[in-house]
Amino acid sequence: QVQLVESGGGLVQAGGSLRLSCAASGRIFINYGMGWFRQAPGKEREFVGAISWSVGNTEYAESVKGRFTISRDNAKSTVYLGMNSLKSDDTADYYCAARETTLSSFAYVSERSYGYWGQGTQVTVSS
Repeated sequence: QVQLVESGGGLVQAGGSLRLSCAASGRIFINYGMGWFRQAPGKEREFVGAISWSVGNTEYAESVKGRFTISRDNAKSTVYLGMNSLKSDDTADYYCAARETTLSSFAYVSERSYGYWGQGTQVTVSS
């Protein structure tokens, strides 16, 4: 079992920046592929970004490429989502997800790949 706790959400003006954090506990963090997803009001949850547990390979949704950066600090068991040039369309609840894996260089983009989820943190971008 692994527990995930997101933080760093809040209210920001369009064009601004935020950095979300996801702290993991309970198991050895290094063997987990990590991902960020988001769900806007009235919409389905969608993929934002993912990072492999080693090598640092990343994947991003087209809508956030060039604006968002996912990173991880295995020593701190924490994954981050840096968000720049925020738009009103980025308003959503953001969720961190984890998947235990032996594939060190694989970044999982499918929601179904993840077995552990955090409670989410809300991001509101005002225009």
